[in-house]
Amino acid sequence: MTDSKPTVFIVDDDASVRKALRLLIKSVGLNVETYSSGREFLAAYHPSMPGCLVLDLRMPNMSGLELQDELRKRSIDIPLVFISGHGDVAVATQALKAGAMDFVEKPFSDQLLLESVQQAILNDQQKRKRRARHEAVAARMRILTPRERQIALLVVAGKASKQIAAELLISQKTVEIHRSHIMKKLGAKCVADVVRIALGGMSLPTGEASAPMETIMRSPADWNLEATHRPDPVLS
Repeated sequence: MTDSKPTVFIVDDDASVRKALRLLIKSVGLNVETYSSGREFLAAYHPSMPGCLVLDLRMPNMSGLELQDELRKRSIDIPLVFISGHGDVAVATQALKAGAMDFVEKPFSDQLLLESVQQAILNDQQKRKRRARHEAVAARMRILTPRERQIALLVVAGKASKQIAAELLISQKTVEIHRSHIMKKLGAKCVADVVRIALGGMSLPTGEASAPMETIMRSPADWNLEATHRPDPVLS
């Protein structure tokens, strides 16, 4: 279910179209799975499966737009490439505004569709890498105590120990002790290492931003930072 090789999922109620698209996609060495309806696709697909979805805009029972909306409701983030022979600009615009990668009108150029599919797969790969980095950072941050996460957030914001102490109403010595614990737990040798870990590493592609530090450190409920401005009972 978690095959690392991306798959192009095709949803179209026309069997001849499914067959033609399968042959086209397989001709460039990509995995292909075809479905005759949105319901059939939803029953088979799992978010861990990488790739993209090529779907017809107008289908009986569940249209392409309805499938797109259902994916959104289920928080399934898979790149969509719509195809349609109806040339409905208004509906195409609606699909794109809702997050579709592309809209290709039938009859389409094989090369044009393949380019759209390749771009959608690249988009999916980039998003999965971002999520993996975010999850790795979150896992490392969870080993910190609430106070340590709070101080790490301020360190990454560029604040010195004296400033952090004043803001949290604790002693500078206490801040330094917490910083030492943070460095040890994260395997960091210097503050720059803490920043790199917090921001998801140095391997970000050009123009790609990592998740904000505050989001990584504050969003999960079990990371609730208690006693934001109260002295630490033991260390202060």
